[in-house]
Amino acid sequence: MTEQTSLRSSRASNSRKSPRPAASRTSATAAKSGFGKKTIALVYDFDGTLSPRPMQEYTFLPKIGEDPKAFWRECNTVAREQEADPLITYMHLMYKKAKARGVRIDRADLVALGRDVELFPGVEAWFSEIAKYISIRAESHGVALRHYLISSGLVEIIEGTRIRPHFHNVFASEYWFDAYDLPYPKRVISDTGKTQYLFRINKGIENLGQSINEHMPEGERPIPFGNMIYFGDGDTDVPSMAVMRKNGGHAIAVHPPGKSRAKCVDLFRAGRCDFFAPADYTRGSELFRRTTLLIDRILANIRLEEEAWRLRRSVERKGTD
Repeated sequence: MTEQTSLRSSRASNSRKSPRPAASRTSATAAKSGFGKKTIALVYDFDGTLSPRPMQEYTFLPKIGEDPKAFWRECNTVAREQEADPLITYMHLMYKKAKARGVRIDRADLVALGRDVELFPGVEAWFSEIAKYISIRAESHGVALRHYLISSGLVEIIEGTRIRPHFHNVFASEYWFDAYDLPYPKRVISDTGKTQYLFRINKGIENLGQSINEHMPEGERPIPFGNMIYFGDGDTDVPSMAVMRKNGGHAIAVHPPGKSRAKCVDLFRAGRCDFFAPADYTRGSELFRRTTLLIDRILANIRLEEEAWRLRRSVERKGTD
């Protein structure tokens, strides 16, 4: 594992068995310099953004003998007829159909299925390449890098993927196991619900047991939206992109390499994203180049803000004399 939280390798275990990077050293830096807004956060959708298809299609649906197109069509039909939430509907139907076929799949099975999820080109090396770029370009000491995942897909499958250790935190839909005849949805993350987690990152309140509704002045928020980039692929990402852009953050839309870019063009024309590019994460690709342009802008702003902070401190100490 080569994830970097302050551009140096560090590891820690999360409460769910999967390793994740240790907390950023931003707080330690802030204690020394007093300027703590040096964390850059890259936030990703999963299905269609890091992986070509919905994660359930690689392993879960084949295991229970379901055709993916037929399954999603049925989910949409049931949700429409019952006036139900589409995400809760798919989570319910997955296990209802598994039970009907006599297939028992528990949490450990779902995690194991994550190993077979396909990723777009360059995704596995992306995290270290971005860290290398920042380490070269950052002129301000103590700049930290974090990667986050916000997905309506399943936490359990994501935990089994090869890239899980690179994420500082993962916010995704999740099941309760063993308490019911069928696993029951514990957390469902909808298109608009994703925006809550952007504010959690912004405010530094990542413990889901804590409310984010209490007002926090902009100056006290540890990761300004201006230090964040959101990566998404379509209509389901519009609320998150809108929140990012409205609050001074950045967004990039991706599309499968070699396939239609029409949706990305629509998002770009509507001002939902700064850039769009094929979902090729290899160094030197259009996506890498456009991402690093935004990173250069963020790094320059960090330097400006830090210099202004130092000047204010100097004026406060010495006055106008």
